[in-house]
Amino acid sequence: MTFVQIIDCKTSRVDDLNRLMDEWVEQTEGKRTATHSIVGKDRSDASHVVEIVEFPSYDVAMRNSQLPETDRIFREMVALCDEMPTFTDLDVVRDEALYKTNARRLFEMIATEEDTALLDQVLAEGYHDHDPTNEQDVIGMDAVRREVEMWRGGFDFAFTIDDQIAEGDRVCTRWTWNATHTGDFMGLQPTGMQVTMTGTTVHRCREDGKLVEGWWQYDLLGLMGQLGAVEA
Repeated sequence: MTFVQIIDCKTSRVDDLNRLMDEWVEQTEGKRTATHSIVGKDRSDASHVVEIVEFPSYDVAMRNSQLPETDRIFREMVALCDEMPTFTDLDVVRDEALYKTNARRLFEMIATEEDTALLDQVLAEGYHDHDPTNEQDVIGMDAVRREVEMWRGGFDFAFTIDDQIAEGDRVCTRWTWNATHTGDFMGLQPTGMQVTMTGTTVHRCREDGKLVEGWWQYDLLGLMGQLGAVEA
């Protein structure tokens, strides 16, 4: 589960505090496990500063806190503050930006990741795909990998993400698929043709950002028409 730490402090030396944070980033390069940080200043009180730091998990954040550079920077930060900073530890229960990122990563990985076992970085175990072009739903990582390998066996392809909308635990992605027909696909021998297809996919995400369910709609009939399998 993604973890966020909020550091709340009072200081009249905001510029010095910013320089200290830059120093921490520089000195922990390659070792720091924070994925994102934001520093904000209270509009109604210029001495009130809040820093929000994101980590992949609480355990990762604790390892980060044990870095000698982090300990030193913390002591210097306390010295810059008018009073002892407060820390609030939060487990993230909803992050729509993360959901969109993982949905986008899935499309990239389907097209380019050689090791399909790595799809479990963004897909939950037991992932469930609803695809009206399949007789049965695709359920579980083994079935997902077989589906990906079937498409890769027929085409060299890439996705272009045209639009994404996230709300609650759902992400809707509108995409364009461009491909070269390089192998057997649904009984069609390779033609070398350049083909394209558009579609929309809705994903449901769990709290840690992994995708647990997907609903696909795409123009398979149009693709088969381009390949000459059906009349235009």
